[in-house]
Amino acid sequence: METLQIMIKKIVLQLLLLLNTLPLVHAQHASFEFEDVPLNSGFRMEGYWVWGGSLIQVDSLYHLFASRWPKHAQFPDGYRNNSEIVRATADNPMGPFTFEEVVIGERDSSFWDSNMAHNPTIHKIGDEYVLFYIGSDFTTKLQDSDFLLRRVGFAKSKSVHGPWERLEYPLINYESNNPAFLMDDDRALLVFRDEKLQTYMVQATEYNGPYSIVNENLWPDCKIEDFYLYKSKKGYHIICEDNVGGISGHTRWGVHLFSENGINNWLKYSDLIVYDHDIRFENDSILKCIRRERPQLYIENNKITYLFTSVLGKEISWCQPVKLKNPIELNHNK
Repeated sequence: METLQIMIKKIVLQLLLLLNTLPLVHAQHASFEFEDVPLNSGFRMEGYWVWGGSLIQVDSLYHLFASRWPKHAQFPDGYRNNSEIVRATADNPMGPFTFEEVVIGERDSSFWDSNMAHNPTIHKIGDEYVLFYIGSDFTTKLQDSDFLLRRVGFAKSKSVHGPWERLEYPLINYESNNPAFLMDDDRALLVFRDEKLQTYMVQATEYNGPYSIVNENLWPDCKIEDFYLYKSKKGYHIICEDNVGGISGHTRWGVHLFSENGINNWLKYSDLIVYDHDIRFENDSILKCIRRERPQLYIENNKITYLFTSVLGKEISWCQPVKLKNPIELNHNK
């Protein structure tokens, strides 16, 4: 009888241990747990592919900076010769957003960004609005490639309505893509990747540079891209796309990386998964995205409140915000 009781206790203990591990799996989603999405939300444009989406609030209006290129140019590579950056507005972060204007479009062929502008990420730095993005001219190609060279630069303005002052030369004068920026007290940090999806961290004393490389291979284990960089009380965080599934086991899911100093020793965060490819709407329908990429966070009053991602459906793409059920307080140890 004693032996049976011991066996039962062992079984119960094993079950309890197993149950205790389940919240750890669920906890991968706990920091980024989302509300259901209204059907009429986000930013779409008839006749255009829409990609990316970076939000900023000015007074009572929300301004979304996104990329678009005409539907006659293929997805995804049509952006390489046709993308421009536009501004859209809404009275709340969920939208729907209304197109306002082209912010960064084609210009004289002598400039580095004369042909294409893509990957916008908007920041308020001091009394200036600074829009980081990538651009290409009409003729400069990658070495041994038919693709045009993409480089990171920015435009700045005293008003979110412009006029925007664009750089004569790129900020990063070699192949660079998917910029993520953080103004961190007395240093400016910029993350980007090259054509092989090798990830770089560069640093400067001012947002306008000059930048020097402080980490030339931030995540050597596998390919990552589409970065968002932010800081909490505990350290530094990157939200990015797990391009080949080498981190999460799921191709192109969003994952969470962490570093105490923001430069090196980047690790998987305990709450690893930020988003998958499913979006649940308020009518209980679920959109299984063909692609879901380019994560951008909206931070309000030092709390992460929304995630914006680019979504590809059947013959359509758009920018879709999702609201966090529980905002993430950046002053706490998270």
